[in-house]
Amino acid sequence: MPNLLLTGIIAAAFALVHIVGKDLRFLQRTPRSIWLSLAGGVSLAYVFVHLLPELAEWQKASARHIGANAFAVESHIYLAALLGLVVFYGLDRLVRQSKRKNRDVGQPGSSPRVFWIHLSSYAVYSVLIGYLLVHREEADLRGLVIYAIALGLHFVVNDQGLREYHGDAYDRTGRWLLAAAPPLGWLIGTGFALSPLLIALVFGFLAGGLVLNVLKEELPEDRESRFGALAAGAAGFALLLLIAR
Repeated sequence: MPNLLLTGIIAAAFALVHIVGKDLRFLQRTPRSIWLSLAGGVSLAYVFVHLLPELAEWQKASARHIGANAFAVESHIYLAALLGLVVFYGLDRLVRQSKRKNRDVGQPGSSPRVFWIHLSSYAVYSVLIGYLLVHREEADLRGLVIYAIALGLHFVVNDQGLREYHGDAYDRTGRWLLAAAPPLGWLIGTGFALSPLLIALVFGFLAGGLVLNVLKEELPEDRESRFGALAAGAAGFALLLLIAR
């Protein structure tokens, strides 16, 4: 198990991202901040160069643990990744439709019901990220630092996206809910361990959610995203990951 003090500090840093995000005014503009696109590229590189190979290691560990056919376990893990992508795509669609309906009747933002569904889902997502600080296949310092950098930048991107979706409601209540989630996940992880197969499925779900959450922030035309920054972040972090192996 990784050093609990260090992982606890990282969980607190994840929380701090949500708390101070509203004061990072240089990120809240159009065209999209070059730093957000750069961070998105880092997250994508982490998924495809580091997290997916790590899933393969979890797949092997899970197969040994349950004595199952390796291909069958691998299928379950990547189905979990597909589920993560689909779930967060559905949430994104739900919020956009709610905002469109409210705009048609002259009301800002999404409905309170949709707001809480959206934020609660992201809170669960963040709890899982906090939990995986403690329970990971690569529990060494190098793997932990990579995880902290990639997921910390991912939280920066998500925080600004949720603020754009929900405005003042996010700053009043949503950010505090999400700030509490990573430390809560870390706390659960220090006292409770899932089976290797379930941890692998959580990793798969996280990978799918990461891909969707980065792309949904970069693809909309009205964001005027910075492709060069996204590509530079992806290429640069991928190179660092390959060198660090």
